[in-house]
Amino acid sequence: MSAATLRIALGQASLAGAHPTNQDFHGACLPRGHQLASKGIVLALADGISSSAVSQVASQTAVRSFLEDYYATSEAWSVRRAAERVLSATNAWLHAQTMGSDARFEKDRGHVCTFSALILKGRDLHLLHVGDSRIYRLHAQALEQLTEDHRLRLSSTESCLNRALGTGPHVEIDYRSWEAEVGEIYLLATDGACAGLGAQDVHQALQAHPADLDAAAHQLVSLARRRGSTDDATLQLLRIEALPGADALHPQLRREGLALPPPLAPRMAFEGFTLLRELQVSARSHLHLAVDETSGQQVVLKTPSVDLAQDPDYLDRFVLEEWVARRVDSPHVIKAWAGGRPRSHLFVAMEYIDGQTLAQWRADHPQPSLDSVRSIVTQLAQGLQALHRREMLHQDLRPENVMIDRQGTVKLIDLASAHVAGLAEYQPDAHTLAVPGSLQYTAPEYLLGEGGSPRSELFALAALTYEMLSSQLPYGLDAARVRSAADRRRLRYIPLRHHRPDLPAWVDAVLAKALHPDPAKRQEVISEFIHDLSAPGSEFRSARPTPLIERNPVMFWQTTTALLGLSTATLLALRVLGH
Repeated sequence: MSAATLRIALGQASLAGAHPTNQDFHGACLPRGHQLASKGIVLALADGISSSAVSQVASQTAVRSFLEDYYATSEAWSVRRAAERVLSATNAWLHAQTMGSDARFEKDRGHVCTFSALILKGRDLHLLHVGDSRIYRLHAQALEQLTEDHRLRLSSTESCLNRALGTGPHVEIDYRSWEAEVGEIYLLATDGACAGLGAQDVHQALQAHPADLDAAAHQLVSLARRRGSTDDATLQLLRIEALPGADALHPQLRREGLALPPPLAPRMAFEGFTLLRELQVSARSHLHLAVDETSGQQVVLKTPSVDLAQDPDYLDRFVLEEWVARRVDSPHVIKAWAGGRPRSHLFVAMEYIDGQTLAQWRADHPQPSLDSVRSIVTQLAQGLQALHRREMLHQDLRPENVMIDRQGTVKLIDLASAHVAGLAEYQPDAHTLAVPGSLQYTAPEYLLGEGGSPRSELFALAALTYEMLSSQLPYGLDAARVRSAADRRRLRYIPLRHHRPDLPAWVDAVLAKALHPDPAKRQEVISEFIHDLSAPGSEFRSARPTPLIERNPVMFWQTTTALLGLSTATLLALRVLGH
């Protein structure tokens, strides 16, 4: 089912109150094509404070900038991150206008407003709210208020806004999300429209105008006026008429109409490329070096494995790698081919990196220096951070997925297992993999079905660091066998100094923290781990070698038993000599 099946009915109306200027403002955006899938449908309204002569500027700015700037944010970002970034910028601008020149001394010049928005993306609704405008869900007998009024009650008759856009340099925005259902009806209303409004009033308006929600919305704001409301009254009605299928793919990741490639061979022409040679054939994909006939650029063509040609989930995810690479700009993440020719076959075109994998580097450097490892890890961290800034996780960090070119630049490759927050919202189950990466480097939380986070990537990076320094794994094979919380608690870190006694004790302490089975006890961010590897604080400098009983309980008791036996034998010998 395609994104085009997302369909709504919308109605809007607004009436000025007992003053010449309507300080409310509202708007909606119903995009088409890929923006409908990547960003969704947006409804928003704002209500300027009545004590300010310029608050209509605040409400107009809040709604217009939100509708424009939200759609300009990265497709990879989640709705929450994109929306909160836009509102944070709008709030800062409004506050600056209030504080600028002499406005801060004039009580009627505050650029302040309430704000409420609903975003329908994929099959989910997202609510953002600050102030005392409201969002309701309509039921048969009731209006369910989904927002909280941010008002401070001063007395039984007086209250004031205690949270709104523009009141300070920072603002806290309420956020929640839930799965939408076809047929649901939602209302967004300023306080002048919703006072005294009941479910029966809404049902009557919808019955009177079933095919014209604008007329239904106008009936409701007019009703508020007749019931004595003197404030500006604005109301939006949203009825969900169709939703994408639960298994729908993001339109830009679909492969309909793309045939599976034929077997590729050197000197063969394929989709505007000339094949040079085979680079790798694995159970998951085939890689060939090719030349773009238009630009002369060398590229790597990745085609699906013949063994998985009948696996729809594998094929659906195949195009993800190039999609991700086109949205991340970092010297430490592989780049997509710059061209954009229409395609007839399913394949991925990526930059060619002339160098070696980290697995090959390890074979050439079985006992590397800390400095050389630190250089590689720092560059890897920068690549991961570039993904994380886009709300992406690599999820398959291993030696085979790291390239080091002839100049020593380290690059992350193979982005096909990436988790992208923005895509996951459109198709929540699309990224779900039992174990997205190689078991040896996978954080325990993945194996327990808890999902991943940047701290999970930190675990994988630290495991790679440990392995580069020692050619061993920090938990042996035990980490790959975790299947329960008890298994995770039983994990025991094997100190690096067992394998590399020449390295300082603080390196062990830094790695042990990054590799903690509990993600909450690792460094908070990857940059903190990199800093600790270069400039360890007192927490690590004071580290002492781990006692043998903790490092290797079996060896401890074997040694203890041997020493006790030796002591007993010595005592017996002395007693015999004494006789």
